[in-house]
Amino acid sequence: MVAVKRIVLDVLKPHQPNALEFTRTVAEVGSDYRVRVMVMEVDENTETLQMEVEGSVIDFEAIQSSINAMGGSLHSIDEVEVHNDADGG
Repeated sequence: MVAVKRIVLDVLKPHQPNALEFTRTVAEVGSDYRVRVMVMEVDENTETLQMEVEGSVIDFEAIQSSINAMGGSLHSIDEVEVHNDADGG
């Protein structure tokens, strides 16, 4: 099975929810997600984040839905790590 294990996203979000709440909400999407966020830019109404999500099997669509539900928008997928966990035998 081919699975996404790590993804780095460029996200634009409003000031609220704050970065901690935003990160927690995305982490709750998966049972074992580890989420790191770096605030790259702040303007009057928004923040630009670099968000890294790691997990055993990442559900990109669920992450994107979570971001949208909090008023954010995905600008780009900057990095992806995918593993093929197929049994070689």
